[in-house]
Amino acid sequence: MKLKVIIRIFSVLLLTIFIMQCSGSKAVVDISKEEKEVFNQNKSEAVTIENDSLEFEIIIMEIGFNTWLHSIAKPRGYYTQEYMENRNQIYVINWNQRVLDPFNYDPNLYELRINYYPNIDYGYDVNYELYNYFIYFQRKYNQRLGPFVPRIN
Repeated sequence: MKLKVIIRIFSVLLLTIFIMQCSGSKAVVDISKEEKEVFNQNKSEAVTIENDSLEFEIIIMEIGFNTWLHSIAKPRGYYTQEYMENRNQIYVINWNQRVLDPFNYDPNLYELRINYYPNIDYGYDVNYELYNYFIYFQRKYNQRLGPFVPRIN
């Protein structure tokens, strides 16, 4: 009898922890005044992420991203390519899962799949811009594409 009560309490505790983990999927980040201004821009701009030798190209039609990339994001050279590749793999997996689940995730945010493969060396610049787009996206739309809080400091 006592064992059944302990098992039930333990099960309820595990269920509570699981629910808390799931509900904590949104990012909680501090957004600076400067960053809010960039997020609130309405000037249209396109950023192309490409590697000509691999025939790889992503076109980002996101208002404010180019300004954010050049004024708020950490500069090129701050992160290693390996660091960004590891994060990009996680972000792409989560992004693509959300593209395939439009009932649970806003299809206006997650429109198209990203074909990014871990066995391909896309180079530093592609990884830098893709990584920073994921950080920008998560911060602007209060999303969480992985276990990491999307920080820039």
